[in-house]
Amino acid sequence: MALDRIERRILALLQDNGRMSNVELAERVGLSESPCFRRVKKLERDGVITRYSAEVDRRTLGFTVTAFVLVDMDKQPADRADDFHARVAAEPHVVECHAMSGGHDYIMKVLARDIDHFSELVMQEILTYPGVRHVESSFSLGEIKHSRALPM
Repeated sequence: MALDRIERRILALLQDNGRMSNVELAERVGLSESPCFRRVKKLERDGVITRYSAEVDRRTLGFTVTAFVLVDMDKQPADRADDFHARVAAEPHVVECHAMSGGHDYIMKVLARDIDHFSELVMQEILTYPGVRHVESSFSLGEIKHSRALPM
């Protein structure tokens, strides 16, 4: 989709602050309020803006462990993969999961309260998911960059 300079600026500003008022947004992109509002609504209708949300600090909620779990799967029919995907989607502590190229089938980003909680998640949940053959975990020692914003 081709976006003009103003639409890209609107997206950059809303990614930084999704609660920005239309008045402030219009002012910052150099439009009057009505045209700015119409552009935002069009971006929503076209599926460019998919939702608005609040970013919550994980540590304030007690999630002190961030782990990246590499998952290797058994060879399996497609319906077993669907079962695996459903289990991943249902687990709130798995905050991201990506199918991978290379030596592993999936990588998950998992949040846990502590190492014991993480161990429980792996042993009682992830290793019981359909088709999981092996997992390998690495722990974040410190977050260098965290951003949900896409480059504009």
